[in-house]
Amino acid sequence: MVTAAQPLAVPRVARVRHLGPHWYASVMGTAVIATAGTALPVGAEALRGVLPAVWTLGLVLLVALLAARALHWTRHRDQARAHLLDPAVAPFYGCLAMALLAVGGGALTVGRRWIGTGPALGLDAVLFTAGTAVGLGSAVAVPYLMAARHRAEPSQASPVWLLPLVAPMVSAALGPLLVPYLPPGQPRQTLLLGCFALFGLSLFATLITLPLVFARLLTAGPLPLALTPTVFLVLGPLGQSTTAVGAIAKAAPGVVPAPYDRALDVLAVLYGVPVMGFALLWLAFATALVVRARRQGMGFAMTWWAFTFPVGTCVTGAASLARHTGLAVYDGLALGLYAVLVAAWLAAGSGTVRGLLSGELLAGPAPAPGGLPSGTGRTRSGGVR
Repeated sequence: MVTAAQPLAVPRVARVRHLGPHWYASVMGTAVIATAGTALPVGAEALRGVLPAVWTLGLVLLVALLAARALHWTRHRDQARAHLLDPAVAPFYGCLAMALLAVGGGALTVGRRWIGTGPALGLDAVLFTAGTAVGLGSAVAVPYLMAARHRAEPSQASPVWLLPLVAPMVSAALGPLLVPYLPPGQPRQTLLLGCFALFGLSLFATLITLPLVFARLLTAGPLPLALTPTVFLVLGPLGQSTTAVGAIAKAAPGVVPAPYDRALDVLAVLYGVPVMGFALLWLAFATALVVRARRQGMGFAMTWWAFTFPVGTCVTGAASLARHTGLAVYDGLALGLYAVLVAAWLAAGSGTVRGLLSGELLAGPAPAPGGLPSGTGRTRSGGVR
């Protein structure tokens, strides 16, 4: 076990060599604390003073990681290329898109309290555009690489494969925030229906991929211990799609003509209720697998950030259903899931800080079972506890 008193010696020039795209998950997990807190049907006012600070932390993390990743591509181009050609690492490029989108969406919902509506709108517009472009590129490029260059076996199917596919769904959920700021008429309608198209793109890609992941779990057994938290990634497309269809329906009146605006409102309920039901089933399944792994000795790994953003999307999905149905049970569900989200964020954040202070997370990893990407799991010393 590595402790602060036994730091790993990581040469200064090599500190970013193993800084892979999976690190953007920490930005996503931090930003969703703020955006999900704002979406809570009750209790959001009590968090008014805290959420802007959390969003600011997410923004700082994003800027720092963008700079570090730029340095990584500049000085360690061989390692960056190896990441793209590694089927276990390439899907994490979806995290870059979602980090940009999560911080951008938080600018309008939370950050404008500190920086003002004008700067928040400009920041969101830039990050939404960049995040959507990167997300669409990842949704095409990563499956292409897997088909043309990678040679993954069915037994290697992983929830990580969903990451580039769910990124356009995040755009679909956050794009409607910008609709009221566009000129009336075709600009607003184009953005809203574009978000609906992104919803469909991500939904159908997920429906193709998710059965492979579930079949792998049922036929090949549980994932390696360090990878077990990634089963929570399945919650991402479920909660985010519920959030997206609810956000599109909320923005539709006055943007799309009747009866389509009302149809979208109905769809938000008819789609969201059964999908949230399945999300709760998967949450119980994933929790059982994590408890099993923990009992078998699972220590901290960067994969613990999988506990954060996917759960956050379920918070916003439940909050959306609370608004559309008026049912108190969804209010309670959103609050309960938010408590889980905060606990997960504290656990992942504290583990990451300890790993950084010890040098463990920036050291070159030893080969790990299941094709774990660099720095996400146990290293040569056995992992950070």
